[in-house]
Amino acid sequence: METIKFNSEAHELFYKEMLARTNQTDVYYKAFFYCMGICETTRKHIEDLFDFKEGGIMPEHLHQPYQTGTSYKVTRMAYNLWNGYVEEGTESLTTPSSLFACEYAAEFHQAIKIRFSEYYRERDFEKSSLRKQIKDLTEKNVIESTNAKEHSEIER
Repeated sequence: METIKFNSEAHELFYKEMLARTNQTDVYYKAFFYCMGICETTRKHIEDLFDFKEGGIMPEHLHQPYQTGTSYKVTRMAYNLWNGYVEEGTESLTTPSSLFACEYAAEFHQAIKIRFSEYYRERDFEKSSLRKQIKDLTEKNVIESTNAKEHSEIER
């Protein structure tokens, strides 16, 4: 997988600290903590939004006074990447057109790439495989074309 892009040193530090704290490195934890580290509000209130003892999200704490419009989006994206969580009655707030309409769209895409990395790797492999096929066909065509030219020159 490509290098993970962070939006700040605080974001990267938070991500690394949370993975070390949980001693987890699977894609669920990586995507979740990457996403929760995007903004200062969710970093600051991680204890309220994630149960470190049980190892899970705490959706009952989603609606807290500290949440902003943007931190709600960050939390919703992280919760959804964790286990597909969608709050009943607010489904429209978890659609891409709602979530990605903020300054963190690029980070959300990075979180998705982390969570679903096996699909991105496969795609990268397909691209490189396709490039090889094109190169092989091009080389074959050049060789055949060269051979045909040489053959026609010999016949003259």
